[in-house]
Amino acid sequence: MSLEFLTIENADLRKLLAAASGDAALLYLYIHSGAELAGAEKALKFSQSRMACATATLRQLGLWPEERKRMIAPGERPSYSEKDVLDAMNGDNSFRLLYGEVQRLMGRSLNTEELKILLGFIRYLGLPGEVISVLVSYCKERARQRGSLRNPSLRTIEKEAYYWAEQGIDTLEEAAAYIHTQSVRNTRLQKLMAQLQIRGRSLTQAEEKYAKSWLEMGFEDGVIALAYEKTCVNTGGLSWPYMNKILTSWHTAGYKTVEQIESGDRKKDVPKGASGELGDAEMEAIRKLLQEG
Repeated sequence: MSLEFLTIENADLRKLLAAASGDAALLYLYIHSGAELAGAEKALKFSQSRMACATATLRQLGLWPEERKRMIAPGERPSYSEKDVLDAMNGDNSFRLLYGEVQRLMGRSLNTEELKILLGFIRYLGLPGEVISVLVSYCKERARQRGSLRNPSLRTIEKEAYYWAEQGIDTLEEAAAYIHTQSVRNTRLQKLMAQLQIRGRSLTQAEEKYAKSWLEMGFEDGVIALAYEKTCVNTGGLSWPYMNKILTSWHTAGYKTVEQIESGDRKKDVPKGASGELGDAEMEAIRKLLQEG
């Protein structure tokens, strides 16, 4: 293990901070120190469950040394018949138990077409029954957070199931890590929406894309508030493209805090005299003179 020249890529650091998982961060540092992965659990004094969750979190963040994503083309999706469903109901006890659990979670009976979808989760996507139960619960909670009073359809859940399969989310630990990561991200999105005075509605896809990119830039809360203030002053309201230009320029300049931004603006805008840069009081006097003129 060598820590003398250990560095972390900015993109990796932002992902680790966003995930808010100390165990995942420790495991990441251990791996990138050059130590043997087989000894990580003992070296970090992790229990088996902590090691599994930390590993799953790094996989979800795309920071695991192995690439486990499975690419699934929509055209590959199999078509199951009513006979396939009946055979599974009669001969596969695990499917029968899953069927009962999903009906309980959905609060209604599943029709034949929905049972075909459920069968595909197991036979084609290879998701274990316990992971599918967690998936359905997650989709229900996500719909509730988005303001829906109805449970999601099996077609909606199917889209999420394919995403989980592609990402290699096929254990309870990986499902828990994914849900935790999404929860942290959603909490930050809600806080950002409050800063932008957005209430009573969800973000559009375009707005959410902007918001996610700003969060990934790693700004402190005050920076978002400052960018919003500048946007409103200059455009008369919230302009997502305009605010994005402001934040992107600050990110490019390496600013992360309000102090860095204000200092950077001052160095860029304030003329220098014989004794150096003008102070704040002198600049304020100049601004007043310009306003009066």
